[in-house]
Amino acid sequence: MSSIFSMTGFASARSSAEDRLGFSLAIKSVNHRFLDLHLRLPSYCDALEIQMRRLLKEMLKRGHIEVTLQVERRASAQIQLNADLLDAYVGAFGRAAELYGLPNQPDLNSLLRIPGVMTTESNVSLEGIPELDQAVMAAMPALVEKLNEARAQEGAVLASELRASMGRLKTFAEEMAGHRNGVREAQFERLRARLGDLTDGFVVSEERLLSEAAVLAEKSDIEEEIVRLRTHIDRFVAMLDEGGELGKRMDFLLQELNREANTMLSKTSAASGENSLRITELGLEIKAEIEKAREQVQNLE
Repeated sequence: MSSIFSMTGFASARSSAEDRLGFSLAIKSVNHRFLDLHLRLPSYCDALEIQMRRLLKEMLKRGHIEVTLQVERRASAQIQLNADLLDAYVGAFGRAAELYGLPNQPDLNSLLRIPGVMTTESNVSLEGIPELDQAVMAAMPALVEKLNEARAQEGAVLASELRASMGRLKTFAEEMAGHRNGVREAQFERLRARLGDLTDGFVVSEERLLSEAAVLAEKSDIEEEIVRLRTHIDRFVAMLDEGGELGKRMDFLLQELNREANTMLSKTSAASGENSLRITELGLEIKAEIEKAREQVQNLE
């Protein structure tokens, strides 16, 4: 059995490129009809983005995928003093003090905080560092595997809920089959009474009565729908046993289940009696259960 993956998950990792740069990677996925990749990388990572997209397409099938890369400098930096700029500020301070008759005692701490007086220069440029690309690509497979582990755990929970849902549908179908014969008998008696009222005491042959009852039963009988309902349920459970990429196929199968439920409700809408009412209730329960299952299936890869 292959793993069943949810399309919802998250994973993150931190690493470095030859102790010169540190970086953090985060990947998040939510449900989507197709594989929808969104990469948030620094502007100088165009070549890296192409490689990451290729890898993600190989390892993931469906989902809205967001990958974020943040790069941190780990190189030594040097503090540079702009002496010319500082001289200009000190000279301007002295002239202003002389002009207004104020004490000429500039505060060095304040002067050093003036933009441009002190600068930090790193000996590492982030542009075009092959080691960064290599380190990120080396970390990507493990990151995606970590994401898939989270998605597999969520998928196992969804699969368990879907199995329970199919069990409830099968129980509804079995109960509906048990009420089916009672509906046919009630329709036969109803037809007999209506014909008696219409003929005002005239005797109607049993053969004619049976013929009319057969036509009515054919129009309202739900045996074929119950058989197909059971077949679809069994196929759904078999797909869960197989595992793999199931989301779209299961969604189509649930549409077929819903179609059978609608047909059963349509056929029994004009019937009366306790059995007919119970079949209608069961049909509505089936539709509600199918809708719950569809909500779960929307999250499967």
